[in-house]
Amino acid sequence: MAEASVPHIADSHEVIRVIGARENNLKNVDVEIPKRRLTVFTGVSGSGKSSLVFGTIANESQRLINETYPTFVQQFMAQLSRPEVDGLENVSPAIIVDQERMGANARSTVGTATDAHAMLRLLFSRIGQPHVGSPQAFSFNVPSVSGAGAVTIAVGKDKGKKERRSFEITGGMCPRCEGLGEVSDVDLDELYDKTRSLADGAITIPGYSPDGWMVKGYTESGLVDPNKPIQDYTEQERADFLYKEPTKIKIQGINMTYEGLVPKITKSMLQKDRDSLQPHIRAFVDRAVKFLPCPECGGTRLNEGARSSKINGISIADAAAMQITDLAAWLETVDTPDVAPLMVSLRQLIGSFIDIGLGYLSLDRASGTLSGGEAQRTKMIRHLGSALTDISYVFDEPTAGLHPHDIQRMNALLLLLRDKGNTVLVVEHKPEVIEIADHVVDLGPGAGKAGGEIQYEGDVPGLRASGTITGRHLDDRARLKESTRMPKGALEIRGATQHNLKSVDVDIPLGILTVVTGVAGSGKSSLIHGNVPAFDDVVVVDQSPIKGNRRSSPATYTGILDTVRTAFAKANGVKPALFSANSEGACPACRGLGVIITNLGFTQTVETLCELCEGTGFSDVVLEYTLDGKNIAEVLAMSAAEAADFLGKGPAHTILVRMIDVGLGYLTLGQALNTLSGGERQRLKLAISMAKKGAIYVLDEPTTGLHLADVDNMLGMLDRLVDAGNSVIVIEHHQAVMAHADWIIDLGPGAGHDGGEIVFEGTPADLVASDTGLTAKHLREYIAR
Repeated sequence: MAEASVPHIADSHEVIRVIGARENNLKNVDVEIPKRRLTVFTGVSGSGKSSLVFGTIANESQRLINETYPTFVQQFMAQLSRPEVDGLENVSPAIIVDQERMGANARSTVGTATDAHAMLRLLFSRIGQPHVGSPQAFSFNVPSVSGAGAVTIAVGKDKGKKERRSFEITGGMCPRCEGLGEVSDVDLDELYDKTRSLADGAITIPGYSPDGWMVKGYTESGLVDPNKPIQDYTEQERADFLYKEPTKIKIQGINMTYEGLVPKITKSMLQKDRDSLQPHIRAFVDRAVKFLPCPECGGTRLNEGARSSKINGISIADAAAMQITDLAAWLETVDTPDVAPLMVSLRQLIGSFIDIGLGYLSLDRASGTLSGGEAQRTKMIRHLGSALTDISYVFDEPTAGLHPHDIQRMNALLLLLRDKGNTVLVVEHKPEVIEIADHVVDLGPGAGKAGGEIQYEGDVPGLRASGTITGRHLDDRARLKESTRMPKGALEIRGATQHNLKSVDVDIPLGILTVVTGVAGSGKSSLIHGNVPAFDDVVVVDQSPIKGNRRSSPATYTGILDTVRTAFAKANGVKPALFSANSEGACPACRGLGVIITNLGFTQTVETLCELCEGTGFSDVVLEYTLDGKNIAEVLAMSAAEAADFLGKGPAHTILVRMIDVGLGYLTLGQALNTLSGGERQRLKLAISMAKKGAIYVLDEPTTGLHLADVDNMLGMLDRLVDAGNSVIVIEHHQAVMAHADWIIDLGPGAGHDGGEIVFEGTPADLVASDTGLTAKHLREYIAR
């Protein structure tokens, strides 16, 4: 390990001390991290940064805080296990600001997620004219209901007496769309084949098999003829089949509720958030349903009463729909003395959006549509104005999704949090962020089993001189390509108007590497994701979560495990199912999990290593069978690079080589998928997709999570994709990727309504030579001269 170039901190209370950390690949790591300083953790992907910062320090801080709550409260909180570490000293309360998406709740917006909408509701309930009620009268999540019922009240001596009283709740929810802002128009031809009968399988909705209970509810209801083609139904039969209100019926002696097919699937599928649906259900919904702005509320989610109340001619719906920079300007015009304290807080909150580079958003933007970087910066909003100090703020690549122009703004915010007396811990690869660190902890030297050790602790000048991989690559610069490929056609996009795009016309070249750039919110994703997937042979590789459970791993997701099980079965003359921890080969004690889960009721659930299988998840009988001297558990413990050597040929070997090509050679085959970062997920999807030739690949920031030393490997992989006859379209901010492109499409010039236009189209050399905006400026400053 290189020597630190800062003096040892004498006061033990001024450092967070980690002793013997062994979480994941960490190898008994001892480290001291200065408090009330900005510390950046560096190292190649898989070196152990997240295991140290998130898995050890932040996890233990949150676990200790949770333990201070009463046991009754703890049962409703996330159960955190104690990290593998000998000791942690002087840990301060940690706030984790990560890149996890903000959930798929269709009712969650930027405004509701940050309390900005709650403040607006309070403002309009106080000074909006006409006055329509309390803050809940402006909430699209609260319906308007009235009625009467028996309630228990305390009256005089007769406490607990029940009285019948009427009640009324006046909410702001639009009754037509129930506060969702959109309604669905169902294509009936996608629900059934009208030429067939119900008994003959007319219903084509996923899960509606002719002999299943879902269909029996119709065939045995007595309301329709199950043997008659749907096109021959009477008007009454058609109405009962499609739209009948819920009514009680009896089928095979069982009381059931009959409901028309359209309202039934509307509740079970259409009113759920699309991103939360299983892939085959989502595909059906995309075919069968067209979502349109609610005609009653105009997509605002609010009823007429909430929309009628205005301040200076602006309703709460108008305010929520404004670009936040415009909202800030409007708030300056509201100067009623009655709400002066509220206005101070609201203006400060809205100002935080602008300070953090999210001024192009609107408060009515669905939170589930935010990128990982946008979600992380939105979570920061709550903390920028906080009076709390001596907190540990933990960030996971806060510059993800940021144009080089925006990184300086993020740096200023990180320094602001530090200067308020907080400890700021940042996992980062960008040199611009490393440069501002007070202290650097570099892990490595490699990834996975080859990492997990401290390579350097100290300041930035010391890192440069340290000789570590990070130190050697810290001042890397790219060179423009001497020649660029010639396109072989183009994807023609005409009149694109998604989100902030202003009737964009653009030709995206085929057969080459095209990089799409622009500041955050300029319209890059709207242009590419909103138009390119409509063309044929398009493969979209993004960072969205991979569906699966705690048993899912790279081996199961890529299909490698099927090949491995078959090879083991053939070599030993037994069934392939024997080599599945989910099937016949499972350890009888832990049922293939590798751990024993003990539920202690209202206290923390405890996971302990299964002593019978020693954590492998397989029974003793299975582990006796070998393939070239290795049992199935030993193969699953191999990294992709080790497994590629072990499985020297065949389809599994091919996929493993692709995993290595995309920088995932360090992942073990049996690692849980839910432990992968967004960048790792994207690269794993890419490894599977690379088999297709002549395709159009769309990649969204593939350098996310990549160390400086790994970017060149990624560029080599992109070149191989293009050279194999594919077209590659990359949305990127990394200047090295821009410099390596054959063609650049730059959007802007700004974000939100200040963007949405094509600023530049051409080669990187032409961009550098031009004077066409922020991307040209930063690429020119980055490239080697």
